[in-house]
Amino acid sequence: MAVIEQLIRAESDGTISFGNYELPEKKKLENFQHNGNILKVKTYKDITKLESNENFVYESVPGTAVTGFKETENGVEFKVEGDSDAQITLGLLENTEYSIFIGGNSIGKMTTNLGGKLNLSVELSGNGLVDVKVEK
Repeated sequence: MAVIEQLIRAESDGTISFGNYELPEKKKLENFQHNGNILKVKTYKDITKLESNENFVYESVPGTAVTGFKETENGVEFKVEGDSDAQITLGLLENTEYSIFIGGNSIGKMTTNLGGKLNLSVELSGNGLVDVKVEK
């Protein structure tokens, strides 16, 4: 299990890792600085949420652990794990079409809404890390 004990950490490759789905009660860490951004994470067994500069970035229900999270101008990519299947919401560009890849397989294209949110389901069920890639 790859829960993030310190709730959020910067990785040597420039990505971040965050979330701990094993926590029984909500914990949060604010004012984590990474690449000029101020990050805030809230996590526990029921939800994991990440904000950057007070803007929505990531949310999963139930909680998850995310490793290698990287945002680019073309989308995001990360690895996610959890005890059960998760509904993940990502904050992206509004009214933009993205190709979605889960576990290396294309699940098709989706378009974000006016708020730039994109929802997807990931089958986790304690199976270890699952790759997720969302790109324009």
